[in-house]
Amino acid sequence: MRVLALILSAVAVGLDNFAVSIGIGLTGVDARTRWRVAVVFGAFEAAMPLIGLLLGHSAAHTLGRATQYAGGALLAAAGLWALVEARRSDEPTNDSPSYGTGRLLMAGFALSVDNLVVGFGLGVTHVPLLAAVLTFAVASVALSLIGLELGQRLGARSQGNAELFAGAMLIVVGVLIAFGVL
Repeated sequence: MRVLALILSAVAVGLDNFAVSIGIGLTGVDARTRWRVAVVFGAFEAAMPLIGLLLGHSAAHTLGRATQYAGGALLAAAGLWALVEARRSDEPTNDSPSYGTGRLLMAGFALSVDNLVVGFGLGVTHVPLLAAVLTFAVASVALSLIGLELGQRLGARSQGNAELFAGAMLIVVGVLIAFGVL
């Protein structure tokens, strides 16, 4: 039963990475950026539940829904920034936009803040730490890569306004996370 809870938790928290990866993929990313996104998202998705597991279930009561709101707000801020950057460019481009380390780290952190609470909850079931880290990382990397591929295919069809759409999608996902839908 603990293994099933772990797998379902990893997939559930990885779905926001999937959604954001679709938005990033819409703008067209190269292979290097694709792997950077997957590694950053996977690292955060594995580290945050691990921290939660180590801190224990009692701290989850203290933090409550604040982590959900903070994560959603940070993600929405990343989307707003993407919209501002897209509007600053005078002409539409089909070149891959720059997803610098800072931007990826901010998105990875925002997406994984709620994973602290998941880690706290799993800490009560005494899930092995190594199994938790590996399961969360693998699920996140896989869902991120699938989302990037899907986004890339959709972006190739939409062209032109893909970066605006990607920013709007980040905002929507952030709001959905903040309100507990994702």
